[in-house]
Amino acid sequence: MRVIYNEQMAELADLLGGMAGLAGSAMERATNSLLNADLELAEQVITEYDRIAEMIQLAEEKAFALLALQAPVAGDLRQVVSAIQIVSDVNRMGVLALHVAKMTRRRFPAHAVPEAVNSYFAEMGRIAVKMGAAAKEVLETRDPERAAKLNDDDEAMDDLRKHLFTLIMDREWDHGVASAVDVALLGRYYERFADHAVEIGRRVVFLVTGVLPPDPDSEKESI
Repeated sequence: MRVIYNEQMAELADLLGGMAGLAGSAMERATNSLLNADLELAEQVITEYDRIAEMIQLAEEKAFALLALQAPVAGDLRQVVSAIQIVSDVNRMGVLALHVAKMTRRRFPAHAVPEAVNSYFAEMGRIAVKMGAAAKEVLETRDPERAAKLNDDDEAMDDLRKHLFTLIMDREWDHGVASAVDVALLGRYYERFADHAVEIGRRVVFLVTGVLPPDPDSEKESI
């Protein structure tokens, strides 16, 4: 029974890592579609989300099967419960990439964001992709030190969003209210993508050590 449990947990961990990698790739393509007003690329992200959704369902089924059939306790139970929570975070990452792609489609053929803020979203996209790859890595390696470092990139993402908010609130902003709303929403999508990656890191630390690190963004609203 123990061998079966370990095999099933390994399969679930690989699945979670693969999903995090797909979410990161989706955000990379979504960012490129946003910056280049590339409708075809945006449609790819929207269509391919179905693959992530299928993997989410499979991961949930595997996790709940472990609970029902293996009746885990103590450390094993912690692993399964953490996996269920991680599934939710990875799903949100995929959904947030989907939102970015849908913004591109909604504003096409125009660009969804003014050229003046392109550099901000290029950098936010770069950080998001990096964090998606890091989330995949920590899920596969269960390295608590690497997991804890995800918060460093999250702080950089937070700083970028604050700068964006300052820009759109400035009286010299001359791109209109609708554009300001789009920029604010997009900034939020990237920020929350990073937050969910950090949460995956926290869950991996808990999974390995049994101690859940404090939430650095406990005052942020969830999405």
